[in-house]
Amino acid sequence: MPRLVRVSAPSRLHFGLWPLGDEGRQFGGVGAMIERPGLALELAPATRFLASGPLAERVNAFAGRWADFHRTPLPACRLEVIEAPPQHTGLGTGTQVALAVAAGLSAWCGFPSQTPLELAISVGRGQRSAVGTYGFVMGGLIVEQGKLPDEPLSPLDCRVAMPDDWRFVLVRPGGLVGLAGQEEATAIAALDEIPSSIREELIAEARECLIPAAACTDFSAFAESLYRYGNLAGQCFASGQLGPYNGPVLTALVERIRGLGYAGVGQSSWGPTLFVATENATTAERLASQLRLMTEFGNLTISVTAPSNRGARIEVFDD
Repeated sequence: MPRLVRVSAPSRLHFGLWPLGDEGRQFGGVGAMIERPGLALELAPATRFLASGPLAERVNAFAGRWADFHRTPLPACRLEVIEAPPQHTGLGTGTQVALAVAAGLSAWCGFPSQTPLELAISVGRGQRSAVGTYGFVMGGLIVEQGKLPDEPLSPLDCRVAMPDDWRFVLVRPGGLVGLAGQEEATAIAALDEIPSSIREELIAEARECLIPAAACTDFSAFAESLYRYGNLAGQCFASGQLGPYNGPVLTALVERIRGLGYAGVGQSSWGPTLFVATENATTAERLASQLRLMTEFGNLTISVTAPSNRGARIEVFDD
């Protein structure tokens, strides 16, 4: 029995889904993993299974699904969430927690390393986007194809390492939350029909511009493509969020940042987190300082993070 299992995982930025159609693949899209804010949890011996720390209720639910999937009782251990990103802010926290619970329990029980598919289905994730699932294991910039009705998880299209020097500035206005769970499902079901040509345009933007620019470390091309992709993807969900961005505050903030000369601005998932791609740490800190002066947007949460190219880290400490 291990003395301790520690799981640390990055967060996920989602650059935008491809629009849904009546037939074919659904929920394909592009995103990237970032170092901060990170998720950390630990498993230690106990007389019975116990979840503690932030999100303990969700951990209990995911652990129960994991046990049902593997047809095994939950092990006698204390699973403590040490730190976790805020929920419903566009950072994929639910998926990262679920997969971290699955990976941690599997490591505690001595199970073999699992594929993204195995991790996802063991805790009921991957029903829509799979960016965070592949990103949990692989890190980097992720493109997923979208899933067919009989597929448990969308196939991976490609994964590209992000340049280590690049940075993302995250900015989130206070008092706003994104959609999640049943609220998200209801909003998606009510979306307007989007022509298939828009889906094709988004796929072409990703494959012909966004991904090659990241692979070739062409920051200027990447930043401009990132904005074009996110803006067009957001327009596909305008009926659920009143425009390409989720509300007037985020829309005005995107315009303000772009006006300062930062091209690569986007909204992660339903928001309210916006991300800004920058070429290096110096540029990122300069933008963060500028954002702190924008008092007209109220209380802004601002942070700078590097991309994560390694995915989650699972460490097992034996007696």
